Amino acid sequence: MDLPFLNAYLDSIGAPSFRKGCNFAAAASKILPATADSISPFSIGVQVDQFLRFKSRVLELQAQGKKYAKYIPAKDYFGKALYMFDIGQNDLAGAFYSKTFDQIVAQIPTILAEFEAAIKTLHDQEARNFWIHNTGPLGCLAQNVAKFGTDPSKLDEQGCVSGHNEAAKLFNLQLHALCKKLQGQYKDSHITYVDIFTIKYNLIANYSRYGFDQPIMACCGYGGPPLNYDSRIACGKTKDLNGTTVTAKACSDSSEYVNWDGIHYTEAANQYVASQILTGKYSDPPFSDKMPFLLSLKF
Repeated sequence: MDLPFLNAYLDSIGAPSFRKGCNFAAAASKILPATADSISPFSIGVQVDQFLRFKSRVLELQAQGKKYAKYIPAKDYFGKALYMFDIGQNDLAGAFYSKTFDQIVAQIPTILAEFEAAIKTLHDQEARNFWIHNTGPLGCLAQNVAKFGTDPSKLDEQGCVSGHNEAAKLFNLQLHALCKKLQGQYKDSHITYVDIFTIKYNLIANYSRYGFDQPIMACCGYGGPPLNYDSRIACGKTKDLNGTTVTAKACSDSSEYVNWDGIHYTEAANQYVASQILTGKYSDPPFSDKMPFLLSLKF
């Protein structure tokens, strides 16, 4: 799309510029509000609050004249901007450690009610162009296969944990329905639902066709085949395990792997995913002919 990478809101002190946008995403964040045992406090509600603070501060600085113009977005950018979301996977993945499948599925409407509230707040603040990813096949992540896939009967034909992927599919069905509802509710907006699950699962199922050698095994990790993942030692870390000092090192060529560290995708895999998103085939509505505003984003 020929747009720049965005600086993080939490890196605002000394950040070069927010003129073309701001990134409010945070590692391990969820849609639901954080609890005492959450890894990240930055739920979507907090991220929206950060956006409100960002917008307020931008308007304050704009009122002081043009001296900050090269650092902050113009006032009309808030209505023209593309608001992108890829969140919800951590709500599901984290729940499997303490809840049953049925309990997790029963919680999906509550999760999506929180997401809908976030979209409404942003719409009230002039947001009109929404790009909403569904969640990927979390059952195919080495982290989840290592923890929940020790019983082969719980794995599907690709070696992914079936229960995790089924929960993701049910979440995605309800998210899609919510997006259809929002499309009808906000006639003044472009709301695009993007089927990330299908793109990623297709990549894992047909990895060799797309030039990859390893669909699930982590490039950067410890333990070797088949998963090269050990929850006790993260990618790049050195630790004493059972009296031996070991390091979770990267593989020699990450472009051969779909998965980077057991949780995240490699740059090569993400490039494939992005190329598929931009075909428009996996979007509702297909943005190639229904969302011409994309062509005018290069401000």
